[in-house]
Amino acid sequence: MESQSEVKRPAGFFPPFPWVWLFVSAVIIVLDWHTKQMATAALELYRPIEVFSWLNMTLAHNYGAAFSFLSDAGGWQRWFFIILASGVSLALLVWLLRLPRNEWLTGLGLSLILGGAIGNLVDRIQLGYVVDFIDVYYKNWHYPAFNVADSAITCGVILLLLDVLLISRRKAAEG
Repeated sequence: MESQSEVKRPAGFFPPFPWVWLFVSAVIIVLDWHTKQMATAALELYRPIEVFSWLNMTLAHNYGAAFSFLSDAGGWQRWFFIILASGVSLALLVWLLRLPRNEWLTGLGLSLILGGAIGNLVDRIQLGYVVDFIDVYYKNWHYPAFNVADSAITCGVILLLLDVLLISRRKAAEG
């Protein structure tokens, strides 16, 4: 059985070295930090400002994980999520630095996830919570508030899933 790295990849642009992926992660971290600073300065906590009929800017403090999971757990979750995010970030960093050059879709996905994880980790360490401010909704239904880091993580996961799907299709076509 072939491993993922043994599957033939299409010819095309490949970043010259893995540090390119760290640059992508750094861009996400900086964008996330700046947008959170702007939201904190311009918005009042939990007071929405309508941008479009489906989008508000609403400052929120998330003490939990995705969808406010464990947000009311009493404080221990802060350290749990700091340790978890630190471990995941370290694992992603090692994976990125060892990634073959032709694994560009995987590299981009991992770098987005790494940047998002570190962006939210910085909030947890400095503030004890994650700053969220993007509020997408339809009528009375609101998706949980999120931020640039969350968006990067979501896009990164989608790219990794797409990469797996493309590899599966190539394997099926070859064999």
